[in-house]
Amino acid sequence: MRVKVISRSADEFTRERSQDLQRVFRNYDPNLRSQEKSVEYVRALNAAKLDKIFARPFIGSMDGHIDAVSSMANNPNHLKGIFSGSMDGDIRLWDLATRRTVCQFPGHQGAVRGLTVSTDGRVLVSCGTDSTVRLWSVPFPSLMDFGTIHNNEAREPMTVNVWKSAFWAVDHQWNGDLFATAGAQVDIWNHNRSQPVNSFEWGKDTSISVRFNPGEPNILATSGSDRSITIFDLRLSSPARKIIMRTKTNSIAWNPMEPMNFTAANEDCNCYSYDARKLNEARCVHKDHVSAVMDIDYSPTGREFVTGSYDRTVRIFQYNGGHSREIYHTKRMQRVFCVKFSCDASYVISGSDDTNLRLWKAKASEQLGVLLPRERKKHEYLEAVRNRYKHLPEVKRIVRHRHLPKAIYKAASLRRIMADAERKKAERRRAHSAPGSMAQVPLRKRRIIQEVE
Repeated sequence: MRVKVISRSADEFTRERSQDLQRVFRNYDPNLRSQEKSVEYVRALNAAKLDKIFARPFIGSMDGHIDAVSSMANNPNHLKGIFSGSMDGDIRLWDLATRRTVCQFPGHQGAVRGLTVSTDGRVLVSCGTDSTVRLWSVPFPSLMDFGTIHNNEAREPMTVNVWKSAFWAVDHQWNGDLFATAGAQVDIWNHNRSQPVNSFEWGKDTSISVRFNPGEPNILATSGSDRSITIFDLRLSSPARKIIMRTKTNSIAWNPMEPMNFTAANEDCNCYSYDARKLNEARCVHKDHVSAVMDIDYSPTGREFVTGSYDRTVRIFQYNGGHSREIYHTKRMQRVFCVKFSCDASYVISGSDDTNLRLWKAKASEQLGVLLPRERKKHEYLEAVRNRYKHLPEVKRIVRHRHLPKAIYKAASLRRIMADAERKKAERRRAHSAPGSMAQVPLRKRRIIQEVE
């Protein structure tokens, strides 16, 4: 009688040293693993369900302001510090780790409309409706140990520049000494000058937001109350290009990884991504908000951005996605006026009308704290499996589901009904018109009235 046995050499699976990894042999032949796809599908389904169970995005609120939070600014040099300005003229520096006020910057007599920090993190620039631009020295303790600074310590401004009209926004040049303010006109300032070194004007309407390009420091974009978006070049004596939309743009943000692209937060509940080289058509239209989008900020990775809206919600969009991947809301949060990504792209900070700043996780179900290598590998595997099967109906339904407040849900359904009615009306009008007499305008061009050069 002949018996076949499986035999292995002990040298193949024995570790030479105790520090070596244990050798494990697996046969990945698909003929021997007929249930592999079924097993992975079940894992993807369970991963999607667990993702929902552990989705706890809200971390905490930071209270201290006595009026609505109107502006915020990150410090590029300090990871856990963020500045906020309110409608009563109060400016505060917060420590995100402890969620406490580190120090205050009093002085503004009206609403603080703009905050920005220099690239080296040493100078804070603020402007407001009291027609002043103030430069402050940012506290710089060793290793950013905010505990060494006295709590609520008040600081004096280094410089106070008084100008002719109220300011609505400010932004600092990347790796430079210039900063721009938006108001009755766009003014370019230097740290060492008490008056603007240059001014731009295109029409007589007020500019309400301004952003410098992160890749080309001499390019900046502004939006105006005349529904325009204008591109300026500091090397030229006049504005470069301008588009006029059907509704006003409240804020602009450049993509830090693709500096030729920017996204505009609009009054018509949508965000529009543009290529600065081709402004006659939007690259992508980001829909989901049910009221005006008040502020927008890109993640440092450039792959997604966060928006805050008048509908009391915060949404996170993929840079090329038409719909939001995440929506954050609380019962107490009111209209959101400003939002920021943290400098490490792990957190989102929102400032709202209820005087509070709120700290959220950028990934709702992300596990905070130190992860063991084995845990991190497990999370990465489950995410990969979920992405592989996200197109299947059951996984897709679970991943896409979001709980919405009743007011938002009703407003969204009403907007869908209105959009369907408008689409049907256009189809009927086109059907009863002469062939070719009514051109079908794509959504990306529909909201643009004209481009001016």
